[in-house]
Amino acid sequence: MKLRIVGEDALMVYFGDVVDAQTSARVQAATSAIEYVMGEDLIDLVPSYASVLILYNPLRTNHASVARRVRDVLSNVSTPATVECRTVVLPVYYAPEAGIDLESLAERAGLPISKVIDLHAGAEYRVYAIGFAPGFAYLGEVDERIAAPRLATPRASVPRGSVAIADRQTAVYPSVSPGGWNLIGRCPVPMFDPSAQPCMPVAVGDTVRFEPISREHFLTLGGDLA
Repeated sequence: MKLRIVGEDALMVYFGDVVDAQTSARVQAATSAIEYVMGEDLIDLVPSYASVLILYNPLRTNHASVARRVRDVLSNVSTPATVECRTVVLPVYYAPEAGIDLESLAERAGLPISKVIDLHAGAEYRVYAIGFAPGFAYLGEVDERIAAPRLATPRASVPRGSVAIADRQTAVYPSVSPGGWNLIGRCPVPMFDPSAQPCMPVAVGDTVRFEPISREHFLTLGGDLA
């Protein structure tokens, strides 16, 4: 573990540079412990692949105090063999009209489209980080047979709800935005709603499964193919 000052009111805890389930479990356990020990001095915690960003109230505490408390509490935190987490099921309409890169990805992989869908929907993915845009969850890991590099030229606009693959990660675009991932389908579930509580259906440490649905079901659930 390494602790670094990254701002006048922020510290970052690093747990190495390996992205795997064990490191993610360490991040999850550390996040809970830091939240407990910081109490009202804490403004926000941002867990990621192998780190936790700590934002604190500089009117109540300082770097030295935060660093001491974090080191003390984490010295007594062990990574559990298993970490309790939610499993979130997200429906997806897999089709070329919903995912413009589905056919080319299948061709690159040397697989029929149906097999690409089976491989993507047949795996469970861990939420490693949330970033790029509110609600954009980085999920891993995609079966290596359907892993695909980012596009050489990102698109100026990717439709909201697009399900995509980049290397061995997958994600759902929470809003219309630029993007260079390979689009294979579309999810009707809002990934970010500031008026809802919680505002996102997934959190770091959760497990996500994708469930194939028909075009009709997708539209019934509020999906948009525009």
